[in-house]
Amino acid sequence: MIANRRELPPLEDRRASDADGHDVLDPLGVAIVTVSSSRGRTVEMAPPDPSGDAIARILVEAGHVVTARTLVPDDYVGIKTAVSDCLDRPDVDVVVTTGGTGVTADDVTPDAVGELFDRELPGFGEAFRWLSWEEVGSRIVSTRATAGIARDVPVFVLPGSENAVSLATTELITEEAPHLAGLATRHEVA
Repeated sequence: MIANRRELPPLEDRRASDADGHDVLDPLGVAIVTVSSSRGRTVEMAPPDPSGDAIARILVEAGHVVTARTLVPDDYVGIKTAVSDCLDRPDVDVVVTTGGTGVTADDVTPDAVGELFDRELPGFGEAFRWLSWEEVGSRIVSTRATAGIARDVPVFVLPGSENAVSLATTELITEEAPHLAGLATRHEVA
C-alpha cells in the first residue's frame, strides 16, 4: 500500500489558475474507495489492493495527497455510504472508486454513486472507453465507468482492473481533476 504522510495545505493556498486562466486546485486531497466482496473493510486488515494502490501511487507521484482510503463490499448502501462519507470530509477534493462497474448483478457501484451526482460528466466514461479500445477491444461495452460532481467534488468511478485504473488515472484523472475541482468549488471563493 502507498503511504502518503504529506499534509494537505489549506484550500486558499491550493487554489490557483492554470496557464489558460482556468481555476485549479493543486495539490488535491484524494479519497480512494475500493469496492470488492473479496477484501476486508479496512486497509489495515485487508489483503493487497493493487488497483487502489495504483491509483494512490499515480496521484501521489503527480503531487497530490491521499487523505482517505476505504474498502467496502459490493453492497449498494455500503458503497453509497462510503462515498458520501468521503464527500463530507473537508480534506477531500476528489473521490476515486475502483471496482463494481461491470454488468453482473453485484456490480452496483455506478448505480450507488450515481445517485450522489449533482451533475454527470459523460465525457469521462466516453474518453475512458475510447482509451481502453486498444487493450480490450469491443469488451469496452461491458464497463460502466463514469464520473460526476457530487457536493462540489469530482467523483470518478473506475473498474477494478489495475490496468484500467492506471490508464484512467494517468491519462484522465491527473490531467483533469485539478481543473474540475477548481471549477466545482469556484463559487466558494470569497
